Amino acid sequence: METIRLTAAQALVKWLSVQLTEEGDRFIEGIWAIFGHGNVAGLGEALYHAKDAFPTWRGQNEQTMAHAAIAYAKTHRRRRAMAVTSSIGPGSTNLVTAAALAHVNRLPVLLIPSDIFAGRGPDPVLQQIEDFDDGTVSANDTLRPVSRYFDRILRPEHLLTALPRALAVMTDPANCGPATLAFPQDVQAEAFDYPVAFFAPRVWRIRRPEPDPVEVAEVVALLKAAERPILVAGGGVNYSGAESELLDFAKKHNVPVLETQAGKGAISWEEPLNFGSPGVTGSGVGNAVAAEADLVIGVGTRFQDFTTGSWTVFSNPARKLVSINLAGYDAMKHGAIGLVADARQAIRAIDAALGGKTYADQDLGRRAAWFAATEALCAAPNHEGLPTDAQVIGAVQRQAGANTVAMCAAGSMPGYLQVLWRAAPGGYHMEYGYSCMGYELAGAMGIKLADPAKEVICFVGDGSYMMANSELATAVMRRVPFTVVLTDNRGYGCINRLQRGCGGAEFNNLYASSNVEAQPEIDFVAHAASMGAHAQKAASIAELEAAIAAARARDIPSVIVIDTTPYPTHEEGGHWWDVAVPEVSQRAEVRQAYEQYQEMIAKQSIN
Repeated sequence: METIRLTAAQALVKWLSVQLTEEGDRFIEGIWAIFGHGNVAGLGEALYHAKDAFPTWRGQNEQTMAHAAIAYAKTHRRRRAMAVTSSIGPGSTNLVTAAALAHVNRLPVLLIPSDIFAGRGPDPVLQQIEDFDDGTVSANDTLRPVSRYFDRILRPEHLLTALPRALAVMTDPANCGPATLAFPQDVQAEAFDYPVAFFAPRVWRIRRPEPDPVEVAEVVALLKAAERPILVAGGGVNYSGAESELLDFAKKHNVPVLETQAGKGAISWEEPLNFGSPGVTGSGVGNAVAAEADLVIGVGTRFQDFTTGSWTVFSNPARKLVSINLAGYDAMKHGAIGLVADARQAIRAIDAALGGKTYADQDLGRRAAWFAATEALCAAPNHEGLPTDAQVIGAVQRQAGANTVAMCAAGSMPGYLQVLWRAAPGGYHMEYGYSCMGYELAGAMGIKLADPAKEVICFVGDGSYMMANSELATAVMRRVPFTVVLTDNRGYGCINRLQRGCGGAEFNNLYASSNVEAQPEIDFVAHAASMGAHAQKAASIAELEAAIAAARARDIPSVIVIDTTPYPTHEEGGHWWDVAVPEVSQRAEVRQAYEQYQEMIAKQSIN
């Protein structure tokens, strides 16, 4: 057997550089790296010599580097991914939030945190976590529950099994998620005679599991018996590439379609059978359609509580639930009739068996009325005062084109965007499985890196911006242009509204109700400009629109700051969300909210 002598770090980099997609691209496009004593000598040296075959990018924070990698994978519909390496200790634990985000959203990312010495000679090393009762524990064990695959490379030859296992998980459509390879710093530098055949290029094909004929027959029988079925499109529609099949099925059988946050943009908002979104951040017309349905067919959705209005939206007493999903775990939730298969293949099989059956026409007038109402909500203000988030969305929408991607993750904007944004196909990127503050700027960079032809508009609130903004400097250095619309409502406006909605007094969310000695006057324009971005303040909605148009000519990020009100005066859509209200309180408002909470709890249909 022909061998080649390499350090473990060199072998890891060499192997990753030849793992390919069916289209011939690298599956792991490259690696984000912040070096420290745990990885600079071993992995850092290996990456230096491989920089022409396997690129390395420097970021500012381990968490946000991973966010960029995750957004890259999501944009590529899980068909390409990136790796992230950190040093030991805080570098490793900074990855935990991003790993959880990828785990919840079923998105692939390869995490390679350095680890303490496998040989234990210099224990305890700098930043080492010492468990008094378990000598095998390190900081990297915090990544175990948020990784789909976890391994610790204690010997150089462990890579021979660990690397293929990691990529097998990342390319498994049912088990896809983050893979973590904890890499002790001494092992990185140790050499081994690896088989040359191990480094032969390998193509990773993402399989399409076919549906079980018995499960298809059961779903078809339910469809034939139903009078008012609906389809709920989740992220699995996009990852499967099943958009056209979903639309063709809906049009052929006259079935209305609703979209989750992950499924929004699978079909155009202009399609008459697209009735928007269900649930907590659902459109009014979408929730009306959901309430009437006697058969709900989820396609690639986890039926998260926001989608279901905490299981009060699908309120028809005769309602039955079908879940088409690659993961059996998701397909069986809430007593659903599960169809475990690839979304595209499942839709094709159901369509073939259903024949020419069609259902009654929907009332398109209420769809038109919904858009008329939201048009007014998003119109430029004709009065003085701070604009609402809806008016900001309207301004961006009027400037958007067919290649625009609206993206966000947390705060007020995800709800408003799901209700109000009129998404062209592929024009919506929302991280709402984990709703992670700080994903926005790094995620926008990841989207643009994955698809440079897209115009990426990042909606971010002042709270999320303050939490994680440093990758703006990375985007400037790498000349990755995108537009940031930074809405400043002087605090956590979204949670302030939730606090008030649950009967609570305003407390510790807006700066005005926080325990501070002085109200902050944060100059976001100066801050963004200090990192090299083009930054400006928009004093009005008209100025915001002009700034968005001007940003297209730049090769660096553009940050547009606009003050908004934390107290919208009028909203459309929405539904109840199960947020527990205290049973005992001194506040009359809380006691009243608790009574209303009990009324809604009684309406939940949780199996």
